[in-house]
Amino acid sequence: MNRSVLSLKREEKVPVTIFPDVTGVNKQVARIIVDLVRQKAAEGKKAVLGLATGSSPIGVYQELIRYHKEEGVSFAHVVTFNLDEYFPMKKETEQSYWLFMHQNLFNHIDIKPENINIPDGTLAPEQVADFCANYEKKIADAGGLDLQLLGIGRTGHIGFNEPGSDEETVTRLITLDSITRTDAASDFFGVEHVPTRAITMGVKTVMSARQVVLVALGEGKSSIVAQSVEGDVTPLIPATYLQLHDNVHFYVDQAAGAGLSRSKCPWLYGSPEWTDQLVKQAVIWLADNTQKALLKLTDNDYNENGLQGLLADQGPAYNINLKVFRTIQQTITGWPGGKTPDRQQPGDRRRRFEDIYPKRVIVFSPHPDDDVISMGGTLIRLADQGHEVHIAYQTSGNIAVFDDDVVRYIDFLKYVSQEVNLAPEMANSLYKDVLTAFTKKAPGQIDPQLILKMKGFIRRSEARSGARASGVPDERTHFMDLPFYETGKVKKNPLSQVDIDMTKDLLNQIKPHQVYLAGDLSDPHGTHRVCLSAALRALTELKDEDWRQTCEVWLYRGAWQEWPVHQIEMAIPLSPQEVDRKRTAIFKHQSQKDRALFPGADSREFWQRAEQRNAGLAEHYNRLGLAEYQAMEAFVMWKG
Repeated sequence: MNRSVLSLKREEKVPVTIFPDVTGVNKQVARIIVDLVRQKAAEGKKAVLGLATGSSPIGVYQELIRYHKEEGVSFAHVVTFNLDEYFPMKKETEQSYWLFMHQNLFNHIDIKPENINIPDGTLAPEQVADFCANYEKKIADAGGLDLQLLGIGRTGHIGFNEPGSDEETVTRLITLDSITRTDAASDFFGVEHVPTRAITMGVKTVMSARQVVLVALGEGKSSIVAQSVEGDVTPLIPATYLQLHDNVHFYVDQAAGAGLSRSKCPWLYGSPEWTDQLVKQAVIWLADNTQKALLKLTDNDYNENGLQGLLADQGPAYNINLKVFRTIQQTITGWPGGKTPDRQQPGDRRRRFEDIYPKRVIVFSPHPDDDVISMGGTLIRLADQGHEVHIAYQTSGNIAVFDDDVVRYIDFLKYVSQEVNLAPEMANSLYKDVLTAFTKKAPGQIDPQLILKMKGFIRRSEARSGARASGVPDERTHFMDLPFYETGKVKKNPLSQVDIDMTKDLLNQIKPHQVYLAGDLSDPHGTHRVCLSAALRALTELKDEDWRQTCEVWLYRGAWQEWPVHQIEMAIPLSPQEVDRKRTAIFKHQSQKDRALFPGADSREFWQRAEQRNAGLAEHYNRLGLAEYQAMEAFVMWKG
C-alpha cells in the first residue's frame, strides 16, 4: 500500500457511532441521559448534567420531554449546568441561552428551578470573575458533572472554548471567534448584532465530567468531526482534547460522519460487501487519488492503493473501469424531462416514463431563490424543452431582507404615487409608518407584521422575476408561505400536518410527472431540512394517487454543497449561454445580491458559489475521462 493511502488510513481516537439519520442520534443520546437519571434516582442521588445549546441537542431535548410525558421519567432530582451564555445578554431576549433552555426543555419537565444553573449574561463586567469562580464551586459542591452533553462548532469549539483555549481553562469570560460570530449571525439578524463575548465553561471543566457525549449533525459538521476524531490534539481545535478523556463518545448522523476515513474509504478498514454503489465510490476515489482517468487505471493502481479485494473479486482492472465509466456516462443527459418525441430513438428509454411528453414539473424551492441558485440551468432547460414547469416557493424568506431595502421600495412607491396621483397620502402614511417602525426597532429585534409582509412582497417580486428569466410564467409560480416558517423569527415552529396538507393540496392540483426537491442537509439555518421533510411526507401520504404512479422525484443540492460523483444519478450539462442565463436569473434576487443578510459560512455571493460548484462538477467529470462541459448540475433520485 503506497504512502498516500497509508496517510489516509487514520485511527479514530474517539469512539464514534454513526446513525443513518438524526432520529437515531436523538433517541440514543436521550436514552443514555435517561438511564443515568434513573440509575441515580434508584441510588437516592441527584444526576448532575452539563447541557448544551444550539441546533444539535434540540432533538435530544424533545426526546427527553417525551420520556417525561409518556413514560413518567422524573427530572425532579436532576441538577443542570449549562455550558455557556452570550455576554451581555438579557434572559428574555430571543437569542439568550436561558430562554432557549426553558423553551426547549425546562418548561416541559419537572425539574426544580433552583436546580437549574446557566451562566448569567446580565452581570456587570466587574461581577463576572466572581460569578465564574462560584460557578466552578457550585459544580464541585454538586459532586461534579456526571455527564456533559456537547455540540461542536465549525471551529472545533466546545462550549465557547474557541481555538487557542488550552486544557487548563475553567469557566470564564471569552472573546468569540469571528467564525463563531458569523455562524450565529442569522440568530441575531446580522453579524453586527452578535455579542463579541460570552461566558463559558472551560476545557478543564468539560473534561472533569465523568462521561462526555458529543452530538454532531449534518454535512456542515463532517470536516470538523473528522479533524477532532482523527487529528492530533491541539488547542487550535479544542474538541481534540476529548481524545484525552477516558469516557467520551461521539454520536453523529451519516452526513456528519461522512468525513471520517472509514466513511470515505471503508475498503481500507476491512473487506466490505462490494455493492455497485461502493464499487463506483471506490473506483472514483482511486482515480482521484492517482490523478488518472477511469479508463487508465491499472491492476497495479488497485493493488497499491488498498483495493486488492475489489480487484480479486471483480477484476481485471479494465473490466471494473469500463463498468464504472459507463455507469457515470449514463448519468449525463441534456434532457432532464426526457427527450421530445422527435428526438427519441429506438431503445433509447434508459429512464422511466420517457413516453410522457410534455411533462408537468414542479420545483420546490425552500427560499425564494433556491430554485435558480441550485438548479437554474436545469429549470431553463425544462422550460425551453416545452415542459409545463411550476415553481413552489415553500417559505416567504421574509426575515432575509435588509431594512434599507424596505425603505427604498416604499420611497419609490411614494414618489410614483405622487407623480401619477395614485393616493399619495396613503403612500406617504405608509412611508412614515415604516420609518417609525425601524426607528423603534432595537438591534436584533424581530420586525412587526407590516414590515414582515413588505419584506415578503420584495422576495415574491424577485422570485417572479427570476422565474420569468428562466422561462416560467407568473401563473406557474406558487407562494406557499408554509406556517412553520412564518414566525418572524429565526427560530421556527415545528413542522405540522398543516404544512404537509398544504403541500399535498398543491401536488394534487398539479399532478406532476417530475418533482424536484432541495435535498441539501447542510443548510445552516435548517429551513431546507424542514421543507424537504414536508414534501417527502406529503409524497408518502399521496403514494396511492394515480398520478404518483408516473411521477419521479429528484433531489438537488443548495448553495452549500454538491452531491459526490458516486451518488449522482442525473447530471445536466450546461452550455456557456445557459450559465449566463442562470446568472441573470440569480441576479433578479436583488435583496440577496452583493451581501445576503444570512450568507452562512461562505462569504461568496450565491451566484459565485453556484457557478464555481457547477464548474467544479464538470471539471471532475472531465478528470475522470468523460466529456468536457462548461458546467453541470446534479441530482439524485428519491426512491421512497
